[in-house]
Amino acid sequence: MAAATERSSVMEVEDGEGDALKAYHEDFKEIEEVRSLIDGLKDVYEDLRSLEMSCERFTIIIDSYQEQPHLIDPHLESLLLQLLNQARNSDTPVPVVHLAFKYIYLITKMRGYKIVVRLLPHEVADVEPVLALIKQQDPYDFKNWESRYILLLWLSMVCMIPFDMVRLDGSLGTEGGEKKKPVMDRIIEVGKTYLSVSGKSRDAAAFLLSRFMTRPDVVKQKLPEFLDWCVQILHTTDRKTMMGTNQLSGVLMTMALLFKQSKREDLLQYAPSVLTNVKDSNMMESGNTILRKLTIKLIQRLGLTFLKNRVAAWRYKRGSRSLTENLKQTKQTNKTENKIDVDEEDDDDIDVPEEIEDVIEQLLGGLRDKDTIVRWSAAKGIGRVTGRLPKELADEVVGSVLELFSLQETDGAWHGGCLALAELGRRGLLVPQRLPDVVPVVLRALAYDERRGSFSVGAHVRDAACYVNWAFARAYDPQEISPYVNKIANGLLVASVFDREVNVRRAASAAFQENVGRQGTFPHGIDILTAADYYAVGMRNYCYLELSVYIAQFKEYSKSLIDHLAEVKSAHWDNAIRELASKSLHNLTAREPEYVSKTVLPALIENATGIDVYQRHGSILAAAEVTHALSKFALTQGRSISDMIDESSIEGLRSLAKKLRDSQLFRGLGGELMRKAVCHLIQKMAESKMPYHGQPIIDVWQEILDDCLFHNEPEIQQASIEAAPAFYTEYCRDADGKLDTKRQNAVVEKYLKELKSSNEISRMGHSLALGGFPQFMLEGKLMEVLMGLVHASTIKENVVHMAEARRDAVKAITSIVKTVGVIPTGCPSSCICPDNISTVFNALLAAMKDYTLDSRGDVGSWVREASMMGLVVLMSLAVKADPQLVTPNLCEKVFCCLIQQACEKIDRTRAVAGSAFIDLLCHKPPIPHIPHKETLDNIFNPMASNNYRVVMENQMELIWGKVLTDEENRQFGTSSVNWSSPLETFPRFVQLLNLPAYRYCVLLGMAVSVGGLTESLVKHSSSSMYNYLRSHNYEGEQMEKFVETLVQIFKDFQKVDRVSVPLLKMIDQMLSKGCFSSFTKTEGHPFPIDMTELVKKELTRSGDPNKLMAGADVYCGLLEFPGDNRKKVLLNLVILLCHRYPRVRKSTANKMYEALVTYDGVVSDENLDEALNILSDTNWDNAIEEIRPIRNTLCDLLNISRPVIKKPLGNPEGSQGGKV
Repeated sequence: MAAATERSSVMEVEDGEGDALKAYHEDFKEIEEVRSLIDGLKDVYEDLRSLEMSCERFTIIIDSYQEQPHLIDPHLESLLLQLLNQARNSDTPVPVVHLAFKYIYLITKMRGYKIVVRLLPHEVADVEPVLALIKQQDPYDFKNWESRYILLLWLSMVCMIPFDMVRLDGSLGTEGGEKKKPVMDRIIEVGKTYLSVSGKSRDAAAFLLSRFMTRPDVVKQKLPEFLDWCVQILHTTDRKTMMGTNQLSGVLMTMALLFKQSKREDLLQYAPSVLTNVKDSNMMESGNTILRKLTIKLIQRLGLTFLKNRVAAWRYKRGSRSLTENLKQTKQTNKTENKIDVDEEDDDDIDVPEEIEDVIEQLLGGLRDKDTIVRWSAAKGIGRVTGRLPKELADEVVGSVLELFSLQETDGAWHGGCLALAELGRRGLLVPQRLPDVVPVVLRALAYDERRGSFSVGAHVRDAACYVNWAFARAYDPQEISPYVNKIANGLLVASVFDREVNVRRAASAAFQENVGRQGTFPHGIDILTAADYYAVGMRNYCYLELSVYIAQFKEYSKSLIDHLAEVKSAHWDNAIRELASKSLHNLTAREPEYVSKTVLPALIENATGIDVYQRHGSILAAAEVTHALSKFALTQGRSISDMIDESSIEGLRSLAKKLRDSQLFRGLGGELMRKAVCHLIQKMAESKMPYHGQPIIDVWQEILDDCLFHNEPEIQQASIEAAPAFYTEYCRDADGKLDTKRQNAVVEKYLKELKSSNEISRMGHSLALGGFPQFMLEGKLMEVLMGLVHASTIKENVVHMAEARRDAVKAITSIVKTVGVIPTGCPSSCICPDNISTVFNALLAAMKDYTLDSRGDVGSWVREASMMGLVVLMSLAVKADPQLVTPNLCEKVFCCLIQQACEKIDRTRAVAGSAFIDLLCHKPPIPHIPHKETLDNIFNPMASNNYRVVMENQMELIWGKVLTDEENRQFGTSSVNWSSPLETFPRFVQLLNLPAYRYCVLLGMAVSVGGLTESLVKHSSSSMYNYLRSHNYEGEQMEKFVETLVQIFKDFQKVDRVSVPLLKMIDQMLSKGCFSSFTKTEGHPFPIDMTELVKKELTRSGDPNKLMAGADVYCGLLEFPGDNRKKVLLNLVILLCHRYPRVRKSTANKMYEALVTYDGVVSDENLDEALNILSDTNWDNAIEEIRPIRNTLCDLLNISRPVIKKPLGNPEGSQGGKV
C-alpha cells in the first residue's frame, strides 16, 4: 500500500517512434498550485512580468492534461466557482475579471464546453448579473474575447432556469431614462449581436440561442419571429463581406443546433418553409467552405425533423460485439425504450414527407462538394436520414450513392461516396443483399488514381475506401463477408504495400488488421499483420522490396501483387514508383515464375511500345528486371533463359530497342526516360545472358550506349556507364567466350579519341566508360588506356575549366586499378606492375595539385577528392601485392598530400582526406615507410596500444557476440571522429607541426584555413594554431623552424592568391597576438627582413584591394621589430597612403595610427602627436594630388625619405611598382 502511495503520479513513456517523451498522469497533482495562481491574480495583474509568468504557468499546467482531461473532474466545479467568485465580485478590478474568464476558457478548452457549462452556476439570481456583465463587453475587443465567450456559455446555462421568463421581469424599471426591456428580449438581442462576430463568441452565441429557443415559453412567443429573422438574414446579407459571412455562419449554426435540440413537434410546422428558403438562398453555391458545411448540417437536421425518431426494423444487426456491451445490454435497452420508440410496424405505415426527396438530393449534392469537411458532413447526414426511412427508400438512397462511382464523376464525388458507404455500413443500413454491388465499387475506389499532367489525385479516395473496409469489418458477420474475403484482402494488401502515400498504406494496414481481428477469415492474416504493421508500411522502399516478397509467399496474394505492379504501378506517373515497381517485380518473379514468363512478360513487352510515355518507361524497366529474375531462377534450376521464355518474348526483347530508335522515341518529350530505360534493358539483357551474340542488334545496342555517353543529362550518362561493363562482358565475346578483338580495338580507339574532345560532357562519359571496362577488354590495351586517362586528368591551358572531366578521368584510373589489380610480376599491358605503377602514382599526385576556380568555387576540390580515394585504393593494392612497390619517397608524398588536404578550408574535402589518412595509417597489412609512424599512431589511432585492443575486443565480443576483425575494430575506433568538423580535425593535425616531414604541408593547409572567411573555420583553426605556439612559449627551436617554414611557403607561393592572401591574413593575426615578439630581442633576426621583402614583392603591381589591405596590416605588425628594417616598412606604408584605391588609403592610415600608438620608438615623441593628427584628421578620400603633400609631411615626421614617382605624372600612384 505504501509503495502504491509513494508511486510517482507522472509516468514518462517514450512513444514508438522515439520522438519525444510524453507525460501520462495518474491524478491532477498541481491542484494546489492552480488554486494559488487563481488567488494571486489580484496581486500580479499590475506587474506585467509577474502576470505573464502566472498566465504561462497556468497554461502549461492545463495543457499538460489535454490528453487526460477527466483527471480535473473532481476539482472542476470548485475551480470554476473560485474563478467566478472573482469575476462576480464588484470590487474586483476589470483586468482581473478578464483574467478570471481567460483561465475559465483555458479549462474549457481542455475539458470541453459541454462538460464545463453544466457546472456553471444557474440560479435565478445569476440572470441579471450575467446580462449586466455581457452588456459591459465590447463585441469587437479582440484582447478579451475569452470573457465574452465564457459569459455567453454561462448565459446559455442560466437561461434554462425552470421558471417562466416573464416572472423575472417583475415591474420593469427604467435604465438610462428608457424602459428596461424584458429579459427574454435582452437574451435574444445579446445572441443576435454576437452571431455576427468572428471567433469563439459566435459559436457560444449560436449555442445560447439554440438552447434558449427550446424553452416552452420562448417557443410560443419568439420562435416564429426568430426563424423569420434567420430566413431574412439568409436572403439579405451580403456574402462578399467578412461581416456578412460571419453573420451567415452564426445564423446557419444556430438553426442547425436549434433543429437538433428542439422537440420535433415544435419545429415540424416551420421545417418546410425553412427548407425552401435555405434552398432558394443558393448557399451551396457559395465559395465559403464553412457556409456550405453549415448548410449541409442544417439540411440534414431538417430531414431528421421531417421523419419520426425511430430505429429501422429492417437494418442489419450484427449483435453484441464485446463482453462490456453484453453486460450493459439490458440497461441500454431500457434507456433506449425511454428515449425512442422502436418501430416494429411495417414500412408501409411510415409517412415520408415529400420534402425528404429535396433533403436527400441536397445531401447527395454535398457528397460531390470540393471540400472534405462538406462531404463528411453530407455523408453523416445521409447515414442519419437513411436510418429513419423505409427499406425501399433507403435502398434507393444506396443506389444513388453508388451512382457517384462512375468515370464521369470527380474525385470529390468518389471520396464522398466512400464516406457515405462507410456511414451506411457502420449504422447497419447497408444490408448484405447490397454487398455484391458495393464491394466491387469499394475495390475500385481502393485503386483510384486519376492522373492530371505530371501528378495525380486520388489519395483521399483510397484513404476513404480503406475506411469503408474498416467499417465493414465492424458491421457484418463473417459469413456475410466470406464470399468477398479474397478480393478485399488482396485489395487491402496491395494498398498496404504498394500505395505511393504513406497515410494510405497505413490506413489500408489498419483496415486489414480490423478485418483479421473481427472477421477472422482473412488467409494468413495474423502472419501478415506481424510483418505489415503500422511502422513497417511507413517505409516505402521496405514495402516494395522486402515486405511484398514476404506476403507473396502466400499463394492467395502473389498473383494479385504481381498483376498490380505490372498493370498499374509500371505505368505510374511518379518515376520513383515505376523504378521501385520494376525492382519489386524482380523480387516477386521467383514466387510465380511460370505465370510471369507466360503472362506478365508478354504484356510488358507489348506495353513497352505503347503511346503513354510513363507506361513505356515502366514496362521497359519491368521487362528488363523480370527477364533478369527469370534468368537467375533458371540458373538455380539448371536451365537456360531460353527454356524459361518463349521465342516470341525473346524476339520482342531483342527488337525493343530498335523499334524505339526507329520510332524516334529517344527524342522529344520522354526521350530522356526512354534512353535511361533502354540502357537498363541492355544491362539486364547482358546479365541475363540472352542469346543475341553476333546478331545485328548488338551493334544497335552499342550505338545507343555510345550515343548516351554524349548526353548532357548526367543520369543518362550514368545509365550507359552502368550498362557498359555487363554489355561488353557478355557481347564483346562470342558464345564460346572468345574475345572479339575487332570490336575491342574499335571501342578502345573511339573512347580514347573522345578523351581529347573539346566537349567536357563527352570527356566525362567516355572516361567513366573506360573505367568500367571489364578486365579482358583491357588486355594488351592497358598502357594505352592509362596514358589516355592520365592525359585527360592533367591540366592543360585550353581545358583548365574542365574540372569535372579531370575528376572523372581520375575516377576511371582508380576503377581500372581495381579491375586489373597490382601484380608485381605482371605485364604493364595487362595489369599494374613495377613498370607502370609510378605513372599512376604520379598522375594521382599531380591531380592533388588541382586548385581550379570558377564561378562555382573551388571545382578543383572534386579532382583532389577523387585523387585521394584513388591513392588509398592504389596504396592498399600495392602493399598487399608487394610492400616494396611503396618507396619511402612515395609514401611521404602521399601522406603529406593527405595531411595538407585535411587541414584546408573545405569541410567535404577535409572529411575525405581525414578518412583516407586513417585508412592508410591503420591499414592491414601496414603501409611501410610512413614517416613518424609511432607518433601518428599515438595521435590518431588510440587502438595502437595492445592493452586497448584487448579491452575493446572483449567489449565487442560482449556486444556483438564475436571478436571483431581488424577492419571492424579500425572503423569502430575512428567512427567517432567527424573529419569535416574543424573542432575535431585541427587540434589533431596541428600536433604534426612538431614533425619535420609534415611541418610544411600542415602549415600550408592551416594557412589557407586560418586566413579563410568562414567564422567557425577561422575560429577553430586559429585557436589550434595558437595553442600549439603557446605550448612552445612562442620561442625556441620549434618556433624558429615554424618561422622558417612559414617564410618558405610564402616564397613558394608568391603571387598565388589562393595561398598568399590567406597567408597574409594569418601572419597579421599572429603579429597582432604577439606570436613573434620573442624575435624582437634578437637584433637583426631575418624574419622581419624576409617578411618585408616578401610582402613587397607580393603587393607589387597588385590591383586586389583585399590583398593590398592585408599586406598593409602585415606591414603595421612588422613595425614591432626595431632596426633599419622599420624604415623600409614605413616607406612601404606611406606609399600605400597614396594608392589609387581610397579604401586602401583609409585602411592603411587607420592601421598606421594603431601601430604608432601601440609600438614605441617608431616616431620621435615630439613628432608623435602631429603624425597621429595627420593620420586621423586627413580625409583620405580626397584626390591624390591633395593627399601627396600631406603624405610627404608625414614622411618628414617619420624621418624617412619621400617616395619619388618613376612613372610620368599623368599616371597616378597605383601600386608599389613605380615607387622608390
